[in-house]
This record gives sequence, C-alpha cells and structure tokens, in this order.
Amino acid sequence: MAIGLDDDALTRARFDTLQARIRKAPENFLDAGMILEVGRGRRDVLRGAFVAALAALGGSARAVAEEAKPAGEDAILKLPPWSTSLGRPVAATPYGMPSKYETAMLRRQSPGLTQVAASSVSFMPLQGMFGIITPSGLHFERHHQGWQEIDPSQHRLMVHGSSDEFVRKAKVYTLDDLMRIPSVSRMHFIECGANTGMEWGNVAVPTVQYTHGMLSCSEFTGVPLRTLLEDCGVDLKKAKFVLAEGADGSSMTRTIPIELVTSGEAIVAYGQNGEMLRPENGYPLRLVVPGVQGVSWVKWLRRIKVGDQPWATKDEAVHYMDLMPDGQHRQYTSIQECKSVITSPSGGQTLLDKGSYNVTGLAWSGRGKISRVDVSFDGGVNWVGAQLQTPVLPKCLTRFNVGWIWDGGPALLQSRAMDETGFVQPGYRQLRDVRGVRSIYHNNAIQSWKVSESGEVGNVQIL
Repeated sequence: MAIGLDDDALTRARFDTLQARIRKAPENFLDAGMILEVGRGRRDVLRGAFVAALAALGGSARAVAEEAKPAGEDAILKLPPWSTSLGRPVAATPYGMPSKYETAMLRRQSPGLTQVAASSVSFMPLQGMFGIITPSGLHFERHHQGWQEIDPSQHRLMVHGSSDEFVRKAKVYTLDDLMRIPSVSRMHFIECGANTGMEWGNVAVPTVQYTHGMLSCSEFTGVPLRTLLEDCGVDLKKAKFVLAEGADGSSMTRTIPIELVTSGEAIVAYGQNGEMLRPENGYPLRLVVPGVQGVSWVKWLRRIKVGDQPWATKDEAVHYMDLMPDGQHRQYTSIQECKSVITSPSGGQTLLDKGSYNVTGLAWSGRGKISRVDVSFDGGVNWVGAQLQTPVLPKCLTRFNVGWIWDGGPALLQSRAMDETGFVQPGYRQLRDVRGVRSIYHNNAIQSWKVSESGEVGNVQIL
C-alpha cells in the first residue's frame, strides 16, 4: 500500500516540532568516490549516488534522473550492439568478477578513524545491497592486528580445559580432521559491537554505509562446537564458559557462555557463502556465535578452552564494555539487541521526482526472529507496517519493504523493529535515558533520515 505524508494540521504541527529537534550531518564528510567527483557539484554527486543505489528499481531509477534521456523509441525499436553481435566465451579468469558498471559497490574505510598497527575497519555498502546475503567480497572487516594469509595445512585447533574435571581428553584437530565430521550450514548476521557507535555522541555521519556498515550476513558452514566438545569428553554440566583464541597478532580471546554452545548454535566454520572463508574473514577457521557481537566470532581460531568462569581477557576488561551514566562499566553485554535501518532512500541519496518509491531496509535481532517492522514518514508521529521479505530466520538479517508516495515535501523516514521476544527497538531518547551519551558500543536506536524539499536525503537525529 502506498503511503503519503499526512496533511492533517495536528500532524503537521508535530512534524514541525520534530524539525526543530533534529541535528544535521557534517556537510564535509564525503567518501572517496564522492571526493573524486566533487567538481561536478554536490547535487550532481548525490544524484548519481541515488541512481546507483536504486538499482533495485531497475530502469525506473534511470528514468527519473534529470540528465537521462526520456524513455523513447530508440532503446526499444533499435537493437543495441550487444543484441546484434557474437557474445564472449567463458571468461579466461577462473574466478568471476562483477560487471564493470558496478564499480561503485565497494567497501569503504572511514577518514574519521585512525589506523594504528593494522587495527582497521571497512564498511559494507548496505545502500546498494539486495536481499539479505552479503557477497563475501563486500563483507565488512574489523581487525585488531591485521589479517593473515594462513597455510591451512599448518593450522591447528586445540580443545582443552582449565582442569581434567572439564575435559576428559584434550585434542588437536587439523582442517582435514574437521572436514571429515558431518557439517551444518546456517545463515546468520554478524554485527560489530561498535556499529553505529559514532552516533552516540550526536555525530551524524552522512550515509548508511558509515552509520550501519559494520554489519553483514552470510551462510556459514562448519562443525557445531558442541560436537567437538563432546568428542573431547567435556562435562557440559560442569562447564560454564569456553574461551576462544585466534591466531592473529593480537591473540584475540573472548569468553563465550556455555549455553551458546550446548544449544548447538556456535559453529567452528570453514565455509562462507558456498566457498572457503576469505582470509580477512578468518580463513581457514573462525568461530560463529549467532546473535553475539562480532568480536566474539574469533577469526583464525586456534584454541578452545573450557572452564567454569569468565576469563576477563584484555578485550573484555578494557574494550567492548558499556559505559553507563554513573561512570560504571557493564561487562559481557554481548547480545546484539533488536535493530533496523532503512537502506534506501538513505543519507547521501536524492529523490529526483515526486511519486512512488519502495522504501526498503534491514532488521535483525540477536535474540531470535524479527516479528514486525514499522515505518514512519513523519518522524514517528504515524507508523505503517512493512512487509517482511522471506526467509525470516532467527539471528539473521530480514529484508523489509513498504510503498511510499513522496509528495515533494519534507519527510522524516524511520524504521522500528520488534523481535519474537517482544523487544521493541528504542528511540534515542529512550536509549539515552538508560545508557547516557558516553557509550561506544551496542547502539540500537531508531535511525532517522530527513528528506528535504529538494529531494536530498540526510542523516538526522531526533533528540
């Protein structure tokens, strides 16, 4: 059902009130692609970005571009060269590549984040994605000591315990050993605990790639961690936690509650999206812990230790904790709570004409399935239910869509998700009442995009 902005006087008054409470994004925050084209003018750059991002609308996106030739007869009545010539053979390269016309679909680094000692991050281009699966080549990256190209024949995984009472027989597995065990394949999202972190301090970065781009979703293949613990004779009644350690330079180590293992959800994965893991995503082995912040999905997994208490490792005692208003830190808050974001239209894009648009986005929850997503076009004054695109899976991205008629006036676009536990995504005021304004991690507040009368879309916060 197509939805327009309500013209009721009371609604308009409330909308005007919200206008006074929003904060604009910095005008000078441009990504590398925009900087290269800045000579064309800001409006032209945003117009091009929106046409690319609305590829889901196919030809209609091109038809609304001001520079585009109106839909005419030539494109239909005259066959183009590719319809009157012999096509190319199977590519000589053994691994396929995207079309040369899709070069704008790139992971991007943030000019606002300093890279020190290979501690770096890249953001996934949510604004141009379809469905829920992230191509492996566009998966976001977060490294604490850079990534390594590891020889799989030399890599080992050890499972042991704090004492003999937890593990009857410690074992060391090769990759070949693991691939001989019956495998499972499941689709899950992975989100960095710091995703949307810059927004905590009223810093409104311009695009959804930078606000929410430390998020991806893949099909992972591997062996349930529970299977390996049982193979080593672990007493799952006495064990309370496992410690996962990576083989990278930072020796990333994270505590995992045993409940996430005994449920069968945690996987020692070697496959991603039908192929082996990419090196930057943990090849040859990584831990997959659905619903938990990405730092606990330890890459280049080399060791699993079983015990009865958390280990408080360096990245659990210093980082990835929630700073509360009273100055205390909450530790081990790993679950990624219910969250959503509209990916198109979104910041940095431009609506080029009045009319109908498909408003689309993603929702996810670390506690299970998404049960509902509501969308507002007036900053939360009115809400309409969006359609959830199948499949809707637990601890996986869910795509939502809703039709909207843009009348050419200002609008404030928001999405609000609910999961199967009944948890409803909060607004910024609700979240800050509990968490304050000095946090970095676990920001799941409602995202707002302002559409101006010119059609330009920007990131704003309703305070």
